[in-house]
Amino acid sequence: MSPLAARDPNERDEEVQSTQAGEVGPVLAEIDHVGVAVRDLATALDSYREAYDVLVEQREVDPEDGVEEALLRVGGRWVRLMAPHRDDSPLVAWLDEHGEGLHHVGYRVADCAATLAHLRAQGHEALDPFPRPGLRGPVVARVRDRHGTLVELVEDVPSF
Repeated sequence: MSPLAARDPNERDEEVQSTQAGEVGPVLAEIDHVGVAVRDLATALDSYREAYDVLVEQREVDPEDGVEEALLRVGGRWVRLMAPHRDDSPLVAWLDEHGEGLHHVGYRVADCAATLAHLRAQGHEALDPFPRPGLRGPVVARVRDRHGTLVELVEDVPSF
């Protein structure tokens, strides 16, 4: 089946032709991590250790968001467990509304600032006005896509 035959019937022809002509390349390089919100990090780490036999590779506190985070390596990617570190953390309200579980997906990108600008222009809600330092040292920016998914853009940096 040709790409034109498989496309969304509501897509405009010029959008399809532009993409196929190479004018718009892939924005996302690969999945970097999956963020999981938990109420108690120590309990979640014990649970992941027992159930999945994974160990913490890095742990730190994000003072800006009031979140304590732990990275667990799974293959070449990460599971990022996140728990509120203080009572006024935005994660407290998120957990109260949504409960524990999937919080966001982190995607590697070649240029965080350019990707953030591109997504803003396409109508996605930028939660970070500018890229900022992230866990492990890469540059990150958060976006809520048009489907409600929280996405973290992670500038493509080498893994450990």
